[in-house]
Amino acid sequence: MNHDDEPVFKRSKWGTNRYYYNPANPLGLALIVISLLFAATMLILMANRVGPFKPTPAPAPWSPPPIDHSWTRPSSTPSPGPTWDTTNTPGP
Repeated sequence: MNHDDEPVFKRSKWGTNRYYYNPANPLGLALIVISLLFAATMLILMANRVGPFKPTPAPAPWSPPPIDHSWTRPSSTPSPGPTWDTTNTPGP
């Protein structure tokens, strides 16, 4: 049985401009099988939520940054206050 003269795609008989895979052609039958395997694989991946359908991991809860006490402690002796000379400088 030689199927080389059969087209890979056949026109739909329902009066539409659609085409379908021709199962009488070996390449058309292979395309049908590959399409079904691809669809079944995608459905299984979606049902198990793996692969590209894997949900994003939940973000870690917020935690405040660690406290950094790198500043210097004030000295125990008070600093001298402002004087009349430092606050009232003559203007230009």
